[in-house]
Amino acid sequence: MLRQASRLLARRSILAARARPFSTDLSAADQTADATFTEAWNKVIPNIDPPKTPLSFMKPRPPTPSSIPSKLTVNFVLPYASALATKEVDMVIVPATTGQMGVLPGHVATIAELKPGVLSVHEGNEVTKYFVSSGFVFIHANSFADIIAVEAVPLDQLDANLVQKGLAEFTSKLSSATTDLEKAEAQIGIDVHSALNSALTG
Repeated sequence: MLRQASRLLARRSILAARARPFSTDLSAADQTADATFTEAWNKVIPNIDPPKTPLSFMKPRPPTPSSIPSKLTVNFVLPYASALATKEVDMVIVPATTGQMGVLPGHVATIAELKPGVLSVHEGNEVTKYFVSSGFVFIHANSFADIIAVEAVPLDQLDANLVQKGLAEFTSKLSSATTDLEKAEAQIGIDVHSALNSALTG
């Protein structure tokens, strides 16, 4: 019974998802999707509370403005903290795997993977720099940008001596590595510490 119910609900969800356009704007129909799901759930399994859906945890995005706003709204989050929450800035420059990418208000909707490097947040004459290890940036058409990083630290908190020491250690590990796993781990350490070194010296 329960297996059949989940199959019916999944089929309805897939059909509803196909009908929805890909957009950061939530239409009235999208906002009532939770109510439709709950109603369908209660018909099939009335004695169990319906599970929460992603929409119940999300605030709807503001609609895409008709003209380009003067500021970019940035959310910068880590697994353990929120570095920036709905911060209005002039520009961010992110270390994408395809190269440094500048994001201004009105940027086309984009998803990019981050590589180890410097993320800079520009607000007037003030520039705040972070070193990020990896992650993703989601740029929305309504001049919102969500930056999700695995690790990040303000650039001024990095110790150049420890970076040099780490780079030397991983270079030594790479030369003495015997297995593919050891070589891969050492190479990742070299890549990250080289990026840290470039961030500090550049």
